[in-house]
Amino acid sequence: MADTPLTHQQALAKVVQALGGTWDTQRAVLALRVAGYEPADRQAAEKEARRNLRLLAESGLIVKTDPDTAVYEFV
Repeated sequence: MADTPLTHQQALAKVVQALGGTWDTQRAVLALRVAGYEPADRQAAEKEARRNLRLLAESGLIVKTDPDTAVYEFV
């Protein structure tokens, strides 16, 4: 039986948990690319990264450190 691929959110969560620290759009884009996400362009990659960072913040895995930027901290 083949393994079900991880969603972008699940893949990013695994990397965040493994590495900890501060997460911004660029670091999330890189993590998603390593996990196999092939965006159409830079703008699409950044949009998907920010969306997944927000989802992880909603789940309580990370906390937004600055209300004006997409910078989060692993808790």
